[in-house]
Amino acid sequence: MKLAAELKALEARLGHTFERPDLLVRSVTHSSMSSPTRQDNQRLEFLGDRVLGLVMSEALLEHDKSAAEGQLAPRFNALVRKETCADVAREVDIGAALKLGRSEMMSGGRRKQALLGDAMEAVIAAVYRDAGFDVARAMILRLWGARVQSVEADARDPKTSLQEWAQARKLPPPKYDLVSRSGPDHAPVFTIAVTLENGLKAEATDNSKRKAEQAAAKALLDNVTTS
Repeated sequence: MKLAAELKALEARLGHTFERPDLLVRSVTHSSMSSPTRQDNQRLEFLGDRVLGLVMSEALLEHDKSAAEGQLAPRFNALVRKETCADVAREVDIGAALKLGRSEMMSGGRRKQALLGDAMEAVIAAVYRDAGFDVARAMILRLWGARVQSVEADARDPKTSLQEWAQARKLPPPKYDLVSRSGPDHAPVFTIAVTLENGLKAEATDNSKRKAEQAAAKALLDNVTTS
C-alpha cells in the first residue's frame, strides 16, 4: 500500500515508518469518512488511550521514585487528558493528515481539539500494533518530551483545589456560569464566571469551556489565597 504524501510526511514527523501503512491510514480516518470498506479510528483510539496510560504511569514512577499515589494520580491525568494529546497532535501536525467528511472539513475539523486528541491516541495504537510496545513507548516519550519532567508537583486541577478551599470553610461548592460565547462554531470562545457564596468572583476566557472554568478557578483561588 502506497501512502499519500501527507501521510509520508506524518510518518517522518512521528519518527516511525509503518510496515503496515493501512494502520496509519485508519488512525487518521474520522468517523465522518468511514464506510463498509473504510474503518474509522475509534477502536484504535480506545487502544491508544490504554497504551499511553501505561507509558505515562511507568514514566512517572521512574521520574519520581518517592511520590505517593495521591501525587502521581493528578500528574498522570494532566499528561493523558485530551487537551494534552491534542497539543502533541498539533506539534506533529496530525491535523494535516486527517481524513474527514465534508461537514467536518467545512467546520474546521483539522483544528478541533477533540478530533486531534482522538487521532493522537489512534496513532499511538497504530504504532503499537505495527511495531510493538517498546517502539510505541519510545515514540510517546519522544513526543511528550519534557512534559513528564515538568508536570507540576501537585497537578490537581484548580477547580478541585478551589472546591476543597470552599469546603474547608464550610462554603457550598463554587458556581460556574457561562457569561458569553463568541466566535464561529469551529473556533468558539467562552467566558466563564466562577462565584463563591461569600460573593467572591472571577472570570476567564478560553477556546474551551473546561479551560475557561479551570482558568477562572485558578484566578479566584490565587485571589483568596494571597489576600
